[in-house]
Amino acid sequence: MIQDIGAHLFDNGYIPDPPREDDVLLAFSRDRETRGQVIASQGEAGLVLPTLRDWERALDDTSKDDGSRGTSVQALRTLAPRMLFSIDRTRFYLVEGSLGTEPLRAAVAALSRAGFVPTQMNLMRYLRPRHLAFAAITARQLARWYELNHYCGRCGAELGHVTTSRELACPSCQNVVYPRLNPAVIVGITNGDKLLLTKYAHGYDRYALVAGFCEVGETLEQTVAREVREEVDLDVCNLRYYASQPWPFTDSLLAGFFCDVAGDPSIHVDGEELRLGEWWSRDDLPKTHEDTSSLTNRMIEAFARGEV
Repeated sequence: MIQDIGAHLFDNGYIPDPPREDDVLLAFSRDRETRGQVIASQGEAGLVLPTLRDWERALDDTSKDDGSRGTSVQALRTLAPRMLFSIDRTRFYLVEGSLGTEPLRAAVAALSRAGFVPTQMNLMRYLRPRHLAFAAITARQLARWYELNHYCGRCGAELGHVTTSRELACPSCQNVVYPRLNPAVIVGITNGDKLLLTKYAHGYDRYALVAGFCEVGETLEQTVAREVREEVDLDVCNLRYYASQPWPFTDSLLAGFFCDVAGDPSIHVDGEELRLGEWWSRDDLPKTHEDTSSLTNRMIEAFARGEV
C-alpha cells in the first residue's frame, strides 16, 4: 500500500528548524492546467524530488541573468519553507505559493530546465522509490489543508502558524485548526467462497469494494452496516477488521473490514454511487492491476489467495 515504504522510517513530528542542503523542498502547481501537481523529476533511479540545493542552484542561475546573484537564494530562505515530516534523516518541507510569486516562479522555470516539472499526483501510486512517492502524496494532503485554511472559520481573522507544532491558530479568538482527516471504511463482503465486487457509476472504472465515509455519531461498525445497505441493499454479519491506511487523495484514514452476507444475497445497487455489484468466486476474481497502493487492491488480493 502507499504507506508501505520498506525499511524507511516515516516520522510526522514537527521540527521548527530551517531546511538543510539535502532536505527536500516540495512545491505544487497552482496554474490552471497543472494545479496540484508536484514539481518532480523522473530519472533512471525513478522519482526524484528537489532538495534545497537544487532550488538554490536554480535560483542562483536565475539571479546571474539579472545581476542579482545571491538575492534570490536569500529570498527562498526568508520564506521559511514549512516543515512537513521526515523520512529517515531527510526532512520534507513545503514551499507555499512557489508557482505564483516571484522570484520563485523563475526558480521553478529554472528547475524545469533541470528536469523538475509538474507531475500528476495519481502517478505517485505507481512510481518508485515508494518512500518518495509516499512523501509527495502526503505532502500534497498537507499543502491542500494549508491552502484551504488561511482564515479563521469562527471570526474571519488570518490564521497564524504555531512555531513549535503543526496546527494553525487564530491570534484574535484563539481558535485552533488541525489537519483534516476523514474516516472511511472499505468493506469486503463475502458469501461463502465469493466476494462482492462493485463498479462506480461515475469516474473510476475498475472493480472496487463497497466503501464510504463515516457520518456524525457513527462507529466504524455502524458505518459498514449503513454503507452496505445503502449501496447494495444487503445485511451483513461477522464483521472483522482487516487493516487500515492513510489515503491522502481524499484526506482520509481508511479502515478495511471483511464481513459475511446475512440473509438474502441478492444485490440491488443504488444506481447513483454504483452501477454494478457482482459476486465473484475466489478462483475467478479479475486480475488485479499494477496499482499496489490501495487497501482495496490488498483486500481483493488477500481474498483471492485464500488468506481470508
